[in-house]
Amino acid sequence: MPRTTATRTASRPGALLRRLSPLLAAALLMAGGPVIAPALAKPPAKVQKSQKVQKAGKAARATPSADPTLVQAGVPAQVATALRRAGVPASAASFYVIKLGAPSARASWNAQQPMNPASTMKLVTTFAGLQLLGADYRWQTALYADAQPGFDGTVNGNVYLRGRGDPKLVPEEMAKLVASARAGGAATINGDLVLDRSYFADGLNGNGTIDGEAQRAYNVGPDALLYAFKTLSFTLTPDPVTQTVAVSVTPELAQLKLDNQLTLTNGRCGDWQSRATPSVQPQADGTVLASFAGDYSSDCGEHVLNIATLSHADFTWGGFVAEWQRAGGRFTHLPALRSGKVPRGAVLLARHYGLPLSDIVRDINKFSNNVMARQLFLTIGAELDRGGPASPERSIRVVRRWLTKQGLDMPGLVLDNGSGLSREERISAYDMARLLQQAAASNVGPVLVDSLPVLGVDGTLRNRLTRANAAGSGYLKTGTLADVRALAGYVDAEDGSRYVVVSMINHPSASQAQEAHDALMQWVYRGAP
Repeated sequence: MPRTTATRTASRPGALLRRLSPLLAAALLMAGGPVIAPALAKPPAKVQKSQKVQKAGKAARATPSADPTLVQAGVPAQVATALRRAGVPASAASFYVIKLGAPSARASWNAQQPMNPASTMKLVTTFAGLQLLGADYRWQTALYADAQPGFDGTVNGNVYLRGRGDPKLVPEEMAKLVASARAGGAATINGDLVLDRSYFADGLNGNGTIDGEAQRAYNVGPDALLYAFKTLSFTLTPDPVTQTVAVSVTPELAQLKLDNQLTLTNGRCGDWQSRATPSVQPQADGTVLASFAGDYSSDCGEHVLNIATLSHADFTWGGFVAEWQRAGGRFTHLPALRSGKVPRGAVLLARHYGLPLSDIVRDINKFSNNVMARQLFLTIGAELDRGGPASPERSIRVVRRWLTKQGLDMPGLVLDNGSGLSREERISAYDMARLLQQAAASNVGPVLVDSLPVLGVDGTLRNRLTRANAAGSGYLKTGTLADVRALAGYVDAEDGSRYVVVSMINHPSASQAQEAHDALMQWVYRGAP
């Protein structure tokens, strides 16, 4: 078979987000109130309790495999049965379901037990961000220089790129910053590129990853100058006509080179990823070489491979240099990468304001983007607890103060990085439900709901219950870690009522329990009968 040809491209605006959408998705993870009777007039407490016990007993007998204690707590028999089939004991699950405006829960089990919520913790971060920063909040990134551009457009001295934690500083946004500087007269840079990343504290990425998979996009850590999620997105496209496999990459980095030695084959696709993952290595001349070797079957079709590699500084340096050159800007020599703060007296060349927070929370929640959530979490502390670089500790203080002012004291809450990608974070189903009830009644409620995956339609719920009547009626954040499955948000019943629905499962068999969560959502859609 002939060898393939290498293609080195950087897709423009829309393509980056489309290609990074899989990583956005990867990335991108109790005693309760009584069950209320449906009667308009409440019977005496003893009679009401007797009726509920009888009803629960009948349901349990009708479904022998259902745990009767769960059913008695209001959890539907089909959910309890699904848990048992998955090998998940009742003690490893928590549920809380309440109609908005109702005085007590429709279902409550283990609801006050702090659980690992995985990515449903992003609801705390995004609601706090919307309330504390405002839906229109925008991050700023600025470019400074030692001197004004000369009459010929030459900037003599260093240029300084200062970041303030923009979660979505992607190529199209960097291009706007560069275009602004070029429009102001800057044409040639005669100096080095200094990155000012001091807005965030040092050492935020020093504790390793949760699973040891450092090159996975969902494990990218925060940075004041996060660029394009610090992720290379390679697209592999087989062409049976030319018998080649084209490889393209986005974003473009000035130092990145491709060596494509993939060979197109026939036959079953199989485990294409293990055969096609490139080796990405720095070279002696300062370039970084992404080498592809091996076979790729035409049966595989087009695939996107996301790899988190290089340091934040190297990644951002390469992105800025590439965008400057793309815009027609020049360098008298390739600028060295340096780190430091913008000096007093530096000249502002351009300032760019990123996308509004209302857009950012959509990406965070729809696609469960971990690093974007961590950027927002740190920004909350930086803006509301000033006096030093942003740190998780500052953000935790701010969020706890905010919760207290909201009347949402949560003694069992454990915050770590605000994304849910943590083995430490904890919240109870009851407290999560209280937060969601508060959010629904707040001025940012519509923005938060709009940011959530829609059941069977988009985001991390796009493939769930697509043919069920409940499709399109649920707005919920999902949470996934090894041993954790969680669900939290809102379900609109067919009678028009809106329910808050929270469930967390912490167990080695949690991955087998999707049926239980699907059954829960469908039950609520039917009005939680």
